[in-house]
Amino acid sequence: MHLEKLKLTNFKNYEQQEITCSPHLNCFLGLNGMGKTNLLDAVYYSCMTKSHTNVSDSNLVRHGADFFRLEAYFKIKDRTDKIVAKIIPRKSKIIEYNDVAYNKLSDHVGAYPVVIVAPGDTEMVTDGSEIRRRFIDNTLSQIDHAYLEALMLYNKVLYQRNAALKQFAEQRHFNRGLLEVYNAQLITPGKMISEKRKNFAESFREILQQMYNAISGKRETVDCQYDSKLLKNTFEELLAQAEEKDRILQRSTVGIHRDDLFLKIDEHPAKQFASQGQLKSLALSLKLAQYEILRREKKMQPLLLLDDIFDKLDKNRVRQLLELLLQQSFGQIFITDTDEQRIQDILSKLNTSYCIYLIEEGIATLSHII
Repeated sequence: MHLEKLKLTNFKNYEQQEITCSPHLNCFLGLNGMGKTNLLDAVYYSCMTKSHTNVSDSNLVRHGADFFRLEAYFKIKDRTDKIVAKIIPRKSKIIEYNDVAYNKLSDHVGAYPVVIVAPGDTEMVTDGSEIRRRFIDNTLSQIDHAYLEALMLYNKVLYQRNAALKQFAEQRHFNRGLLEVYNAQLITPGKMISEKRKNFAESFREILQQMYNAISGKRETVDCQYDSKLLKNTFEELLAQAEEKDRILQRSTVGIHRDDLFLKIDEHPAKQFASQGQLKSLALSLKLAQYEILRREKKMQPLLLLDDIFDKLDKNRVRQLLELLLQQSFGQIFITDTDEQRIQDILSKLNTSYCIYLIEEGIATLSHII
């Protein structure tokens, strides 16, 4: 699978733009703030129906416009799929597959798997559990449509349960019957999500270790472990035990929305003990392991988006990353960078076709194509 062409209308700082893509390597070069990352986000949105930064659609519309449109053409074996996103924030959001609108946006997720590596990825190691849950959910939602449906249902019921707990406090009246209804609605999707996350972590662990070894040169060891109270107690027991605490705090304190992926380096918590270089290598390894598990499960090569990462790694780790990308079965890659000479040095070592676009003030100009 690869992206053949991308058209943007009123997306972020692009008024009108068309990008023809190499099936192998695509480089977007320019100064910071010119729109390089916005092109990657347009690719990501075409795959996932949302921005990789999790901002609202209102923040994706070009200043002065009231809509945006993306048109992407994906090549899969002998067919070309046309995907169109037509967005009028707060009014309509339509995603079309070959000119036919999806009934549910979730039906599109996973059809064109994608992984983005961004400068802020070290937060997956250093920040709270929410960002690591989001990473697991992003991966599994692209692999398993049933998982995505269960997650959407769980989050909807969780929102309703939390709203009810706040209402109980405001009205000074506790409705146990209503709470039990919400509990029953949480349990089935919650158990399914917990089981799938546990299985994911077990298969992901070995791949993560392989990727980290390749990037770090085996200077240290890494490990990951799924952390959830549902591994030791039933969901029913946890909800019953937490009832009084939930009433006091006016929110749901137990459930799969509290799970975590515990990361270790040399048997120590990575969050507390990893150096800056180790943090960068671990974050990158997490994303490349995500790529590999998507490739295996989807039986196709995901798109790999690398946003300004060479500037964040020392020369030795850049070399090891490039060797990894060359040795492994990576498919279409998109790279952004501010240093044209650095990209030229990288390309001189690659025996592959590529496109280079120079980005300036929301305009992408084709510079080289091989």
